[in-house]
Amino acid sequence: MVIVMATRNKEDIDHVVKKVEELGYRAHLIEGVERTVVAAVGDEREKYRLQSLESLPYVEQVFPILKSFKLAGREARVDDTVIEVGNVGIGGGNFTVMAGPCSVESREQIHEVARCVKDAGAQILRGGAYKPRTSPYSFQGMEEEGLQLLKEAGEATGMPVVTEVMTPEQAPIVARYADILQIGARNMQNFGLLKAVGKIDKPVFLKRGLMGTINELLMSAEYVMAEGNPNVILCERGIRTFETETRNTLDLSAVPVIKKLSHLPIFIDPSHGTGHWDYVTPMAKAAVVSGADGLMVEVHPRPEEAFSDGAQSLKPSKFVRMMQEIEPLVSLCGKSLTANAAAVAK
Repeated sequence: MVIVMATRNKEDIDHVVKKVEELGYRAHLIEGVERTVVAAVGDEREKYRLQSLESLPYVEQVFPILKSFKLAGREARVDDTVIEVGNVGIGGGNFTVMAGPCSVESREQIHEVARCVKDAGAQILRGGAYKPRTSPYSFQGMEEEGLQLLKEAGEATGMPVVTEVMTPEQAPIVARYADILQIGARNMQNFGLLKAVGKIDKPVFLKRGLMGTINELLMSAEYVMAEGNPNVILCERGIRTFETETRNTLDLSAVPVIKKLSHLPIFIDPSHGTGHWDYVTPMAKAAVVSGADGLMVEVHPRPEEAFSDGAQSLKPSKFVRMMQEIEPLVSLCGKSLTANAAAVAK
């Protein structure tokens, strides 16, 4: 249920939150540009009891949320969520680029990539320390040492960092080093992990599963938000279909669909979405035009030597060119990159 407040008075809002919790519901305060609402999440069999709150003079309306995703949907929040990470704003009128190697391989490698992507206009550094691999014999990542090197490179270049967490037990460790916690495609419906990161005060970058529907992606976001963490960034990274010419089928239609259904930012990962470096830039440009809020792109100085995903990684020169080509499209769509990115493009 959603309780729409007729006032922004803190005492009145606190009173409604208290009443909601006394009725056995979990209250989530959502302060939008146009209105303040209290979302009451819990057993819907007793929702008639919440309806009585309409008798309060500072409550405008109480109505049910029809979608199964209560907090992630536009019924609870009309205006877009903007997530602040350091000095980077994600969502709204911003277009954010996360870039870096699939895996942190060494101090030299991650620092070299960090400088390259920073100079080209990326705002957030990505890199894997714990790697979920199809084969148990493939490189599994540098683990905590990789986290330390990623954080070090991020601090050296002034960029926040995003990296993947694979298990609930890893969540506190990763949170010590990362500014954004990534949930990979294979873990989209790992509900224990979603609950764990939902209890941590760090934004969550949630990737769509290989066989996951848009509704299932939003329900996974709901798991995180229901634990008290409202800062979820969604990511379309390709789904599995019968097509074999690309690694996955990049579902760009997910962007306008999610924009209609949810207030959360939505990113595109053209690297995993295609699996081929030469398709990354065309799909990155298509992602901008589709209305995405940002990109996650894999960049490696020597892809032929990469420990993982070299075939889909851009060389730094190719990444610079990609940033140059998307900049006018970002502007055309009414969004903005950082001043640094715009300067490089010009």
